[in-house]
Amino acid sequence: MDPWNFFYTCLTSLWLHRFYIYSSVALGISIWICIQFFTSKTIKKDEKFNGNPASAEVAEDKLVNGYATMKAKEVYVAGVKIFYGSQTGTAKRFAKGLAEAVTSLNLSAEVINMGDYDPDDSLTEETTSRNICVFLVATYTDGQPTENAAWFCKWLEETANDFRFGKMYLKGLRYAVFGLGNSVYVDHYNTVGRNIDRWLWMLSASRIMTRAEGDCNVAQSKHGSIEADFEAWKTKFLGRLQALCKGEKKPCSGKCKKGKCKSQGKQSKESSDHEHGASEYENAEAEEFFETTSEEESNAEEAGDTNSVIDVEDLGKIMSHMKKAKKERELEEGGGRTSLSQESAGRKEEGERREMITAALREALTKQGYKLIGSHSGVKLCRWTKSMLRGRGGCYKHTFYGIESHRCMEATPSLACANKCVFCWRHHTNPVGTEWRWKMDQPEMILREAIENHQNMIKQFKGVSGVKADRFEEAMTAKHCALSLVGEPIMYPEINRFLKLLHQHNISSFLVTNAQFPEEIRNLEPVTQLYVSVDASTKDSLKKIDRPLFKDFWQRFLDSLKALSEKGVTYCGESSASNLTMANVPWHEEVVHFVQELADLIPDYEIACEHEHSNCLLIAHKKFKINGEWCTWINYDRFQELVRDYERSRGSKTFTAADYMAKTPHWALFGSRERGFDPLDIRYQRKNKTKDISGC
Repeated sequence: MDPWNFFYTCLTSLWLHRFYIYSSVALGISIWICIQFFTSKTIKKDEKFNGNPASAEVAEDKLVNGYATMKAKEVYVAGVKIFYGSQTGTAKRFAKGLAEAVTSLNLSAEVINMGDYDPDDSLTEETTSRNICVFLVATYTDGQPTENAAWFCKWLEETANDFRFGKMYLKGLRYAVFGLGNSVYVDHYNTVGRNIDRWLWMLSASRIMTRAEGDCNVAQSKHGSIEADFEAWKTKFLGRLQALCKGEKKPCSGKCKKGKCKSQGKQSKESSDHEHGASEYENAEAEEFFETTSEEESNAEEAGDTNSVIDVEDLGKIMSHMKKAKKERELEEGGGRTSLSQESAGRKEEGERREMITAALREALTKQGYKLIGSHSGVKLCRWTKSMLRGRGGCYKHTFYGIESHRCMEATPSLACANKCVFCWRHHTNPVGTEWRWKMDQPEMILREAIENHQNMIKQFKGVSGVKADRFEEAMTAKHCALSLVGEPIMYPEINRFLKLLHQHNISSFLVTNAQFPEEIRNLEPVTQLYVSVDASTKDSLKKIDRPLFKDFWQRFLDSLKALSEKGVTYCGESSASNLTMANVPWHEEVVHFVQELADLIPDYEIACEHEHSNCLLIAHKKFKINGEWCTWINYDRFQELVRDYERSRGSKTFTAADYMAKTPHWALFGSRERGFDPLDIRYQRKNKTKDISGC
């Protein structure tokens, strides 16, 4: 047969029978789709039957152009991170057991030694990671954390009480806490677990279930032993974890409408014999296994015992209640105001003065990380000190003047102030006054205890991840003292003696004062650096912003400006005492533009330095520009020599800033590529940009 005729015959046959061919192909595709559909349904039913919590991650079928495709569902739980603080190994053993149980549910589990974990670097990542963080923490001697958990607990406590981080710092982090303790030690039973739970909650982290406590005292243990206590809690935790994996937030009865759950959960009484009425924000009611937010508990905390530790930001309401109660007690005593006035007059006649720091204020400031000294002084570790210890850069003082932040001690000899500034974050509960009217401590004692407390705080960084050994050793000897912690240092009657003592210890002085004490500024003995705060430019605005106590505040302000020039306001954190937010803060480029225009209006002044991280620039007089090179840095050794010569000559041998100035490095100059960041350090960028806490 002719090949062409054969080929033609085949094509003709196919064309004549095309409808049969189309039908066969369509039938085959339909059968294949059905097989795929029923196969996937069977797999999903098997996984649901087996109780696999990861089923929320299984893809569901969807037909696209006749083909079955996979559409991924939302992942509600990515994994579980189990942190343990252990001294004898019990918490570590529990952590490994819990990890095995979590892994059996087809979820990833990571066991983390709290001593090897840097919360400053990594904990904020858990706000968006969709992990569940579990803390298994033991309470050690005298209610202290175990050695491997000490740094984590210290960091968390300071962060929870530091206004610069904000109350929403850990919002999004989901956690559960199991504490290990012994009820024989009644005063310290499970203190660490309770503290971690409270600090996380204060930073807006969300509990997935109520804190549980295991008791080594078998006579008091709820389940007969601490192991049994943990197993009971683990069972509840795994059940709660499975519910979270399915996207459930609360235990549901299945009778919900419009997405609102009407289930109330179980509320059986589980009062503890060890808690003496429970903590300040928890009732002795049953565990309700659903997420708890700070909003749901804020009322309970505010209604708590006023003797509990409170934030300095929250002192306003507490103090008003205390004042009211005090007045009522005074009336009940029957003495009335007359007898109280007579008693007060008698005290003044005897020369007695009350202490500046009240018991409530002392407790609150101590909780915030302040180390209080005597009756009116304090010292605290600056975050820039911690930053430079790790080689992550110093503050603007390092860029502008050469101050080594890791060797800088932040302190104040006076917690009192003569202003009640609207941007103050301290609820205006610190003492105020126009003159010194409190008991006075001697400067020798203040400096001695300030150095001792500063060194003790530095010692806590020994062995902490990232801390440079050479800088740790240097930090043990303070070389600078920033008298800018809080209050008005220049109010302290013995401020000159205190400054002399600093210099005798080869510690430079950086004194910050509000512009209300011009006479005291004039009477100051040599000080390495003197800062005068300028918070407003007109009389009316100064009155509204600083709310000074002096009636002649404007004249005092103008007189004080003769000492030094400019200091601006930068954002320092959230405060219920002020409605200022980041929206009130200009961008750095806006600050640069403003300062450039300002410098053009000031004769003999130019922009010398820049510290972008702190949103700061330095305008300096041209007398500090020698042969075209800026000399804003300080030769601190030379300054100490000049001070000694001044004292030996009884003040006759004077000197000026030009006698101890030093050349400014290129990276600190305005317009440099580094924009004020020391190239010897490595700048650490937080992954969560919304958690920015930068500022001067």
